Amino acid sequence: MTKSQADNGFRPHSSHWGAFSAGWQDNRLVVKPHPGDPDPNPLLQNFPAALRHPARIARPMVRRGWLERGPGPDGDRVLDLLGDELKRVRDTHGPGAVFGGSYGWASAGRFHHAQSQVHRFLNMALGGYVRSVNSYSAGASGVVLPHVLGPVEQISRRNVTWEQIVDHSEVVIAFGGMALKNSMVGAGGISRHVERGSMRQARARGCRFILVSPLRGDLPEEAGAEWLAPIPGTDTALMLGIAHSLVAAGQHDVAFLERYCVGWEVFEAYLMGRTDGQPKTASWAAGITGIAAEVIDGLARQLAGKRSLVVVAHALQRAEHGEQPVWMGLVLAAMLGQIGLPGGGYNYALGALGHTGRRANVVPSVGLQQGRNTVRDFIPVARIADMLLNPGQAFDYNGERLAYPDIRLVYWGGGNPFHHHQDLNRLRRAFTRVDSLIVHETAWTATARHADIVLPCTMTLERDDFGTMSTDPLMVAMHKIAEPYGEARDDYAIFSALAERLGAGAAFTEGRNAQEWLRHLYSEMRDMLAEKGHAAPDFETFWAQGELMLPTMPDDGGMIRAFRDDPVGAKLPTPSGKIEIFSATIAGFGYDDCPGHPVWRAPVDVPDARHTLRLVANQPATRLHSQLDFGGHSQAEKSRGREVVRIHPRDAAKRGIADGDIVRLFNPRGACLAAASVTDGVMAGVVQLPTGAWYDPEDPAEDMPLCVHGNPNVLTRDVGTSRLAQGCTGQLTTVEVERFDGNLPPIQAYEPPVPATAAE
Repeated sequence: MTKSQADNGFRPHSSHWGAFSAGWQDNRLVVKPHPGDPDPNPLLQNFPAALRHPARIARPMVRRGWLERGPGPDGDRVLDLLGDELKRVRDTHGPGAVFGGSYGWASAGRFHHAQSQVHRFLNMALGGYVRSVNSYSAGASGVVLPHVLGPVEQISRRNVTWEQIVDHSEVVIAFGGMALKNSMVGAGGISRHVERGSMRQARARGCRFILVSPLRGDLPEEAGAEWLAPIPGTDTALMLGIAHSLVAAGQHDVAFLERYCVGWEVFEAYLMGRTDGQPKTASWAAGITGIAAEVIDGLARQLAGKRSLVVVAHALQRAEHGEQPVWMGLVLAAMLGQIGLPGGGYNYALGALGHTGRRANVVPSVGLQQGRNTVRDFIPVARIADMLLNPGQAFDYNGERLAYPDIRLVYWGGGNPFHHHQDLNRLRRAFTRVDSLIVHETAWTATARHADIVLPCTMTLERDDFGTMSTDPLMVAMHKIAEPYGEARDDYAIFSALAERLGAGAAFTEGRNAQEWLRHLYSEMRDMLAEKGHAAPDFETFWAQGELMLPTMPDDGGMIRAFRDDPVGAKLPTPSGKIEIFSATIAGFGYDDCPGHPVWRAPVDVPDARHTLRLVANQPATRLHSQLDFGGHSQAEKSRGREVVRIHPRDAAKRGIADGDIVRLFNPRGACLAAASVTDGVMAGVVQLPTGAWYDPEDPAEDMPLCVHGNPNVLTRDVGTSRLAQGCTGQLTTVEVERFDGNLPPIQAYEPPVPATAAE
């Protein structure tokens, strides 16, 4: 925060999409990006309209069917009812009948971190809960990479930095791209958006960027990238074709493979066709990917012998067999021999978040301790509908044979599964199987509308906190900007009151109010810095200054550079201590859909005569996930109130669709409306509709209602990536698109439900 901003009444704050200051001018909230940010994120401008939007939840509400008597209890009465229900489930069924749902993106603040608050409460008050593991973004990679290279965060966050790319990279091939809309966001806050400028500088030095994606915008114009658009879901085949060309020309780094890898011989036999009779030649790959064989051969020549960097995006593994492109990208990088060198090798998810490509801080971020969970049951995060619909059913995961628990109560705070999850009609059916769905929310999302009890909670602007991220040096004092909306309370206040009703008040609060917790957590951060020889001011000084610059670590390449320098003394955390091109561990699981080395597996979900287009349902550019979809920036980018679907001119002309038309996307799972944007920025045969538009069923009473707003997850498939990881496959599916000529249904997603007392 600058002195002039402080003098004008502006106070510092932070969000997942940027540090900023905010204040009031003419009774209107004004948000100003941090002056040190070279490329501020426009998502900050969602705040002003969202703060007091009618979609905000003003008071606690209970679904009448759940209450089974007169509606309209006050806040304390709702907590009494909820406390009784939690006791009933705990005492009758045990904590293993409770699923603690949360996704961690509710706020950049480290204390008011909804996921930590929910899980701490359930552990302290109930003794635990059924948890989820991994993420929707990295469900497949989070399982396969530790087997073959190491922990995902070490590979994505402490590996190749943007500084190295600027100074050293000669060729960057980005499978799935590095879209700025993704790297503009980082949990805990982000003060400097450096990706656009770094690509500009690297290009000016002579670095070549190659984009492999069906969407031209997956690299910014500043990269000056060569754009290759394979058929979505065929990246593994393309990588195999490049790999075959390298071997055929003798351009693979045999010495690197021998010294740093295990299993090359097994994989090479597959690559060259000795095990299955099919060499994975450039011509073979061309028939699958739609990329010409001579182009594939040319890619091998461009990459060989140079400081080349292979980047694999989250997007590739959010699809059927999503483990394969992640693993095959690593193998391709190993064949090029650049792994561990500055600006070269392999980086999973570089540019997928603001966390990646940056130096790590000397000390990690602090957070609220969650206590001990006595429940051993868990699910991969994307399998929630499977769990609720199939209690007791066995499933495979990472070498284990597990069973879905019988869930009676779902407690959700800090997330919106009607954004993250697939096949929303199936998810709706799943939620009807539980006794109670409890939700903390700031606004009337679809999840809140499906809940039995809704407790209104504060937005980040309505409470004090501090934001910090392990790969951003700016720690921000997040000053309260506005009073809570209606009867909204912060999660900590709600859980403190509930914990008291359940006899766990002292354990949950440890005798501290929210402000005392902030001081306590800050003191932990200060102590860690002191242990490393770095001084930090006391809390009062930090709070008054508004920010603190944290020291950062050297740009040393982390675990992978150390392994390159000393493969014996700095072994990787894999069974062999080396890069596992063939994994005996994975092979031992016996999964046909994910064997012991990378393979091409054709997807099941492919176009047919009735559904001829491939849908890319990627992350949005105008909001984080579905957060603040009613905000000013998000609303300004819609068309006629609908989310925008991009379609190639050839596909649009074939269907009589003009730019701006309302269209209907459909397949056997559901249908939605969207506004068409006709553009050659998406490849022919593909349509792109981002996630995050709030689910808005035309008639909620129907089994498969039309979503009139444009949520693509009414169309996506709810199946796992493989038996190994059971990750999310929501990135790709098949659809048909037609012009919608009927009466246009109104958007009602942001209209609060009408309490029964007001309707009677």
